[in-house]
Amino acid sequence: MSRKQWDSLSTPLSQCVLDTIKTFGFRKMTPVQTATIPLLISMKDVSAEAVTGSGKTLAFLVPLIEILLRRQNQNPWRTNEIGALIISPTRELAFQISEVLSKFLIHKDLSFLKQQLIVGGNNIEEDIKNLMKNPPTVLVCTPGRLGDLIERKGELNLPGRVKTLEFLVLDEADRLLDLGFKTTINTILSYLPRQRRTGLFSATQTTEVTDLIRAGLRNPVLVSVKEKSNISTPVLLKNFYKIVEPKEKFNDLLTFLKKTEFTKAMIFFPTCACVEYWQEILPQFYKESKIFGIHGKMKNRRHKIVEKFRNADKAILLSTDVLARGLDIPEIDWVVQWDPPSNATSFVHRVGRTARQGMEGNSLVFLLPTEDAYINFLSINQKVELVPLDLESSGGFEENLAIIHKLQADDKEIYDKGVKAFVSHIRAYTKHECNAILRLKDLDLGKVATSYGLLQMPRMPELKNLNADNFIEPSFDVNVNQLTYKNKQKEESRQGKLKVYEETGEWPGKKKFKRKTEAWEQSKKNKEESKTKKKERKSKRQLKKETANANGTAIAKKRKAKISQEDIDEIANDLRLFKKLKKNKMTEEEFNEQMGIDD
Repeated sequence: MSRKQWDSLSTPLSQCVLDTIKTFGFRKMTPVQTATIPLLISMKDVSAEAVTGSGKTLAFLVPLIEILLRRQNQNPWRTNEIGALIISPTRELAFQISEVLSKFLIHKDLSFLKQQLIVGGNNIEEDIKNLMKNPPTVLVCTPGRLGDLIERKGELNLPGRVKTLEFLVLDEADRLLDLGFKTTINTILSYLPRQRRTGLFSATQTTEVTDLIRAGLRNPVLVSVKEKSNISTPVLLKNFYKIVEPKEKFNDLLTFLKKTEFTKAMIFFPTCACVEYWQEILPQFYKESKIFGIHGKMKNRRHKIVEKFRNADKAILLSTDVLARGLDIPEIDWVVQWDPPSNATSFVHRVGRTARQGMEGNSLVFLLPTEDAYINFLSINQKVELVPLDLESSGGFEENLAIIHKLQADDKEIYDKGVKAFVSHIRAYTKHECNAILRLKDLDLGKVATSYGLLQMPRMPELKNLNADNFIEPSFDVNVNQLTYKNKQKEESRQGKLKVYEETGEWPGKKKFKRKTEAWEQSKKNKEESKTKKKERKSKRQLKKETANANGTAIAKKRKAKISQEDIDEIANDLRLFKKLKKNKMTEEEFNEQMGIDD
């Protein structure tokens, strides 16, 4: 493209900024950049809502540099002054912003600007030393670590360094609030000068984001950029679904990977345990790509894994929602979801990892036959239209299941990971925001456990009253208590605990519970008596409450005489009839007849 679009802004950009933009290939300005850059440069606060992958990073970095450069020409920045803060919800997004910013700062005319990246998970004392040794003009950070530093007393004196702050960026503001940083953000805002420019960027406008706009922005210009009013995902993104049988979900995932051409793909799983388990299993079946796994519990390792994925020629990244936002890798062709995410907005953010920067992309979500209502729900709730994916299964279910059984039998660590993955998946399913249509009681847990290739059904409360009859056991005899670890240290530890168990009858490290020594019959009798008393107390409380509601007056005094169970049942029956009459479920004549009332 020509550079005319960047040159034609009402407030011209500096030559050094234009030169750096040229290194990005002079991509066409996106709608959010066209709308927000002139406003921010003209010193207005801006709240921008735009779909993921719309170019928000350049939309705030370009005006940030222009504002700091303007101040440098008038009154040069001193060593201990921080001119701009960029607050990002996750480490990965903070790293990404820092990398883009570094491309600008290598220009000789911007050598006066220094940046520091401060994120959680690192040693806070090391962060303080770095800030003291190399004072930044621009600080890119996550809210938790910034909150710790700004409230920490000492030689650093961060509140003093931000007194002349010119520009604040709150990136992915809705995600900042989703992660529970509302109090931290408000604390940070209390230390910042009011005479500053603020840019707030988010993919969705929630009530919490609106409250943050009121608290942190002064007379903001509200910008909402959508590619089409009837969709919430990028225009060039195709969203597919596939109905799969519970036990064959992994088999269908393998079929998809082997029959689909792609350079890079992301597969989202519901929990950290699921990512760890399938990262062990998937490479045994699919060797055409490098396979990486990432989740929230990895802390400092995440950035290195993202970089390996970014630099690989062909790769698959297994992830939780920790990377549902901000990750900008244009080569991602497909986003696959093992099951529907915990909330509908996460679906939009997940699929936004592809079809970025004007490129085409595809997404696929696996749905069970009991989950087909999710298609219509997503269309109404998020304006996302799903179309079926025409993909026939390549077979091999029994053979693949046998391989997983063998992997678990050969290494107890894989079996343990499989059990944790299944249990965590089921428990995450019970907390689903769409539990009205995605109900645990509709799942065939035996088939779901089969999809994980478990050697036996685990013990968990959720299995007590639900169907788990269709579980497919391994074709060979196996005792899970005798499985061994391939890891020598773990196996030595297991053997040591086993020896203690054989000697004492108690497994080391297991919580001890005091057991009652009374006879079973007496224990049963005590339980029945306790249950009866509890029922009587509940009936009395309910009786008082319902009688007060029915008559319009509260009972003034507690009854001194004990009420028999027969009296309680009679009163309860009278109240039941009264409620029926009140709700027009019976006529007055029927009520009088059953109550024994003469006209």
